[in-house]
Order: sequence, then C-alpha cells, then structure tokens
Amino acid sequence: MKELLTYVAQNLVEHPEQVSVTEVEGDGETVLELRVAPEDMGKVIGRQGRIAKDIRVLMRSAAQRAGKRLNVEIVD
Repeated sequence: MKELLTYVAQNLVEHPEQVSVTEVEGDGETVLELRVAPEDMGKVIGRQGRIAKDIRVLMRSAAQRAGKRLNVEIVD
C-alpha cells in the first residue's frame, strides 16, 4: 500500500524526490502519512480537496481488496 501511495503522489508533484510516506499501525487500521514539498501541497490536495479525496478512495479500495483498513493523512 505504501508503494502505491508513493507512486501516485510522485506522479502528481513537481518535486517527486521530496515525497515520503510513513506507515503507522493503529488499532485495526493502518494510517499512511503523506508528506510532500510545501509548494506541491496544492497539487496533492486539489481544488476543494478533490484530489485528496480521490487518493483516499483509491487507497481504501486497494486496502479493502487486501482485507485491510487504511486511512491516508496529508501532513504539512
């Protein structure tokens, strides 16, 4: 899952080398924390949060197929 999120984010931003994803295990749920360069934050979030919402939907559906629960957080 971490690799998929990294791949998607790197293809959206201007500085793909600054994309990092941290995996945090919680109680029954995995949280993926996405960090990008400050100037790329708007590209990852999108207008009215549409791209961020689509990333979360994509990642949740991929995790569901694997039988896991997943949440994506975009961290400043």
